Amino acid sequence: MIEFGRRGYSGASLNVIAREAGVAKGSLFQYFDDKFEFFAYVAEQTSLTIYAAMVPLLSGPAEGESFADYFADLVDAWIDYMATHPLERGVTAATTMELDAEIRQAVREPVHRLYAQALRPLLAQAIVRGDMPSDADTEAMLSMLVLLLPHLALAPFEPGLDSALVLYGTSGPDRGAGSRRLLATLISPADARVLP
Repeated sequence: MIEFGRRGYSGASLNVIAREAGVAKGSLFQYFDDKFEFFAYVAEQTSLTIYAAMVPLLSGPAEGESFADYFADLVDAWIDYMATHPLERGVTAATTMELDAEIRQAVREPVHRLYAQALRPLLAQAIVRGDMPSDADTEAMLSMLVLLLPHLALAPFEPGLDSALVLYGTSGPDRGAGSRRLLATLISPADARVLP
């Protein structure tokens, strides 16, 4: 996780991984056929770990709580998790910003499926509750959220990712205000309908 998180797939060295693990490089291939399979495994396991940490928060809004407020708090918890789990954040950066398009697609697709698995029921619940219109384009919203969440996982901690709101280095209420501004452009009943 450290090596892939620091250097991404393209820059990571299996020699470094083996040396840091105190094993011969060849022993890495007892479990993985090649570097890509190793990276894909690390990316998938990291995503599952993050997902497991977020599952308790995915039940939806409490009675009387708006979907927008619930979702903003959920995103705050997501960013707080990334703040306190730098290894997972590093692997998230590696999978999100991998330069090799083929590798990026292969490792991001399973991650995107997890995002959809978590978020699609929440959007459907928001429609049932009346927090979003019945004709809301939830698939378009889901697509945008899948782009936004990795950005919010990284932008407060990595310079140069957000030149407009400047989330880098923010924390607490300032970081929450920035993430809420981004979310407001997506989670708004007036703007959520499918356009004709």
